[in-house]
Amino acid sequence: MELVVNPVPPALPRAEAESFAALSLPTLGHYLEDGFVEPAIRCLVRPETTVVGTAMTVRTTASDSTALHHAAGMILPGQVMVIDTGGDHRHAPLGEVVATQLKVRGAAGVVVDGVVTDIRELRRIGVPVYARGTSLLTTKLHGSGGGGIGGPLVCGGVSVEPGHVVLADENGVLIASRGRLDGVAGTAREDDAEEPELLRAIEAGGLLGELSGASALVRRLSRVSELR
Repeated sequence: MELVVNPVPPALPRAEAESFAALSLPTLGHYLEDGFVEPAIRCLVRPETTVVGTAMTVRTTASDSTALHHAAGMILPGQVMVIDTGGDHRHAPLGEVVATQLKVRGAAGVVVDGVVTDIRELRRIGVPVYARGTSLLTTKLHGSGGGGIGGPLVCGGVSVEPGHVVLADENGVLIASRGRLDGVAGTAREDDAEEPELLRAIEAGGLLGELSGASALVRRLSRVSELR
């Protein structure tokens, strides 16, 4: 069975990566509904700062991690490896050896739609890791083919194209196209800038519903209900 290997997408320009890193990622959740990886895929190795990078995609098959071992040596500095295990949540494709290669290559992080192993070693290595959990059962180098590198895949319910932007922190992972993120980034930055004033108003005794406009909506909806 053939294993498809595509060119590696370019990394994000530094200025663009820094701009995304300055965002509060949960603020983006106010304006987007898609692109959020299922919360079952959680932070297992904590990032020191927000994870930002373009997705380098790898799709493995069954218990075979041949494609992943090859791809680990292809990733570019600042990229995030996104791994689709084909629905296998029992075999761990990522452990100390692969994570060491990713660190040497300068990877910004790794997102696995499955489990990982060597969790103590992964935390020592320090590359941010997001996965569904841990396992003692690992993948093997069967060389059975199938899967692929640098192609479209699905990770945690999100359709991912190589080169999509991956944003992650301790809360979770968001994967989307640059255009999709650029469309809401400006509004999110404005929200982030206004939040300290809102917090000060609440601490001074203000009511959140009045400050946010929610209470006005409740009063309007209540009147509509009464009229009915």
